[in-house]
Amino acid sequence: MTDTTQSSPLVLTGDRPTGPLHLGHYVGSLRQRVTLQDNYPQYILIADLQGLTDNGSQPEKVASNVLEVMADYLAVGIDPLRSTICLQSALPALAELTMLYMNIVTVSRVERNPTVKNEIQQKGFSRSLPAGFLVYPISQAADITAFGADRVPVGDDQLPMIEQTNEIVHKMNSLLPQPVLRHCQALLSPVGRLPGIDGSAKMSKTLGNTLALSASEEQIHKAVSAMYTDPGHLRISDPGKTEGNVVFTYLDAFHPDADKVTAMKAHYQQGGLGDRQCKTELEECLQTLLAPIRERRAKLIADKELLLELLREGSEKAHQHTQKTLHAVKRGLGLPVMF
Repeated sequence: MTDTTQSSPLVLTGDRPTGPLHLGHYVGSLRQRVTLQDNYPQYILIADLQGLTDNGSQPEKVASNVLEVMADYLAVGIDPLRSTICLQSALPALAELTMLYMNIVTVSRVERNPTVKNEIQQKGFSRSLPAGFLVYPISQAADITAFGADRVPVGDDQLPMIEQTNEIVHKMNSLLPQPVLRHCQALLSPVGRLPGIDGSAKMSKTLGNTLALSASEEQIHKAVSAMYTDPGHLRISDPGKTEGNVVFTYLDAFHPDADKVTAMKAHYQQGGLGDRQCKTELEECLQTLLAPIRERRAKLIADKELLLELLREGSEKAHQHTQKTLHAVKRGLGLPVMF
């Protein structure tokens, strides 16, 4: 049976391998994961099955990015000796738990999930909505509970997923002779959602407004040069707005000297600080941050056998862990455990 009284909180997090990871991932979760691995047992799931929920007709988009994401993880400092990196499709317990949970969740409940509703609208699915995409919150619940995770780093837009996971935990435990599944809580990033480089509310691979962790010096320069600032700041002497100004949002998220950013904001707001100077400061910051990540990543992606072996080792460890949860749930439901 799963240990529902484990003393050390267990962390589960992950990403869909639908493209290279970007600055939004870094500030939203990757940086946090590097810190968490020093304090908690941590599993990191490359969610390729979930990636297929809206890419089912182009599976190569997902398959080709699995090792790309693996390289991103290692390049930013995630250590496979302290964090277990695993592949969703290599863990059959996750798919089986998803099927079991689908039988205790209604369609109307999934449709009420605001995260799902927003993403369906954003992607323009309408009646062409894949069934797998509609129920992916149930799949996420299976992921979280299979590992016995009680800490899940998420953005605030994913809080409805945590709520629905805990509903499933409560319902399933009520059907079992004794509780097996653990409730979880969200670990929110100290930095809010990073806007896209075009000023959109969300940095998204789908919207094409990202800056990849593997971005070249020239790509970084072009991205920062094109960033949205304050359209009313026409002359350097004009007072400018920092709220909603993408350049200052990025400076807040990435600049190592918070006092300097505070002083720059005050200067900009009173007038006398130009957009170009602000962008130069940001570009220097991002170039310094991404150069070593880019270099490490280039070496890693050149050795795909090593990446595959590390992923295989992590997936084997995760397989043994998640099978225990599946077997405990099946026994509690009176279903035979054959393997």
